Amino acid sequence: MSTPKLDLTFVRTQFPAFAEAALQGRGFFENAGGSYACAPVIDRLMRFYRQRKVQPYGVYPASCAGGEEMDEARVRLAALLGVETDELSFGPSTSANSYVLAQAFRRVLEPGDAIVVTDQDHEANSGVWRRLAEDGIELREWRIDAKTGHLDPAALKALLADGRVRLVCFPHCSNVIGEINPVAEIVALVHEAGAVCCVDGVSYAPHGLPDVGALGADIYLFSAYKTYGPHQEIMVVRRPLAERLPNQAHWFNAEPLWKRFVPAGPDHAQVAACCGMADYVDALHDHHFERADDPRQRGGGVHDLMRGQEIALLQPLLTFLGHHPRLRLLGPSDAARRAPTIALALDRPAGPVAQALAARRLDCGAGHFYAKRPLAAMGVDPEQGVLRLSFVHYTSAEDVARLIGALDEALEASLVA
Repeated sequence: MSTPKLDLTFVRTQFPAFAEAALQGRGFFENAGGSYACAPVIDRLMRFYRQRKVQPYGVYPASCAGGEEMDEARVRLAALLGVETDELSFGPSTSANSYVLAQAFRRVLEPGDAIVVTDQDHEANSGVWRRLAEDGIELREWRIDAKTGHLDPAALKALLADGRVRLVCFPHCSNVIGEINPVAEIVALVHEAGAVCCVDGVSYAPHGLPDVGALGADIYLFSAYKTYGPHQEIMVVRRPLAERLPNQAHWFNAEPLWKRFVPAGPDHAQVAACCGMADYVDALHDHHFERADDPRQRGGGVHDLMRGQEIALLQPLLTFLGHHPRLRLLGPSDAARRAPTIALALDRPAGPVAQALAARRLDCGAGHFYAKRPLAAMGVDPEQGVLRLSFVHYTSAEDVARLIGALDEALEASLVA
């Protein structure tokens, strides 16, 4: 199936934000902090609150409808991700879900066992695992290259060599370095060593839902609110691992895998609204391709459609930034190797530069973005922070051109301020 060019006009009709008067003329470059929500998500959320905001899974019509829509979200998203329905669950955030998983591992790991974490991760997939050292678990750090931010799989092989590693945690893509890690290759190394892996996909999934089944990850985490959905987190724990880990929910919820690692009741309305993410993927697919019956095929086609659009817009920006004398681009300069999440180290605090860009109707972020470890590893002061420019497939070439044209002005303005 060949990949056509993305119809940006159609895409933008699917996002009510682009019709809002207050947002007209603004270029949105803080998508890594949270994307705009697509119309199907908003419609489902509003419908749930108006018609179904009752305890779900009951016997009366509103309750039945609420439970059915929550189940539909799980079924359809799991199918797009290439996993079984009961292997997918929802939670309040990646940080919270990672914490729950760490408590489960705390009960099965023994002193002398080792885990591997990276210094490329957002703190959500790092700090909770590092705390297991308090129980005698050996902590091994898979470190990035201080200049490029690259995670070398060859360096992981050495950490796995003695057979004591039980768990490896790493990101699909860093939220400040942007390089897309070869997940399937890394997972194969981890499994060959007899360990399991936890992949943080928060910074990758907005750029095309991954085929988690094909990647082979034992755990895969990402945030719906950064993937055009509501403020929920989506967690996949594959069955062989899920059945080995101890239940973290109420004792009577131990059997259903999708309840096993959700100690608190889910947000019913937001879980139901997550089904709108699947609606959007299908709408995007059907607008650009002939209908495919296989959800994984539809997801794969949309993934490639999104990535094609992003790469085309990203490369001119990376070329400009890579030759700029007053900033340092973190991560690869090749658009095909990275997500359009760009962190720039400056010779000054990043906040005033972001403010100067906002005054020019270009909205981006500044700070450390819970990625203090990778910034420090690359010699960037986390307190000074970085300027982060992040976009997704609904961003226009005109917005990117405006950003390129305004960056020098914003740097000058920040000095005056």
